[in-house]
Amino acid sequence: MTDTLMQQSAKLSARLAQIPAEIVQALRPALIQSAEDLARVADALAPEDEGDLKASITVTPPGGTTPSYAEGGGRRQASENQALVTVGSPQVRHGHLVEFGTKPHANGGQFAGTQHPGTPPRPFLAPAARLSLPRARRRIGRAIGLARGEIGL
Repeated sequence: MTDTLMQQSAKLSARLAQIPAEIVQALRPALIQSAEDLARVADALAPEDEGDLKASITVTPPGGTTPSYAEGGGRRQASENQALVTVGSPQVRHGHLVEFGTKPHANGGQFAGTQHPGTPPRPFLAPAARLSLPRARRRIGRAIGLARGEIGL
């Protein structure tokens, strides 16, 4: 990470630490609802092939830990002021390949020596985030305004 990014991250962390605990607590329902909305839109946009990709879309609430996706780990803990939407499970580890597509490549393993033609991208999570963001911002803004009024800020 560059020094500039590290400085920006440290400044953001310091600002987030200054948010009163009452506001962070009041935000939880808005964060979770916004993440659930994003997950519903992603589910609607995800390809239906076998349904395993759709079934792997998960919402992790503030303070929660994401499911483990790769053998040996891959977990992440959400901070108290964020909810995470993730795609994948130990059995479903191809969400990024669907979202971004693949280039043509030589196969390995069971199909060694053959050529894979690549797959076109079929974005579902990034468009879901773009579609869900305006409503999430409004919801979170309302929650902050109500919480500030309740604690007299």
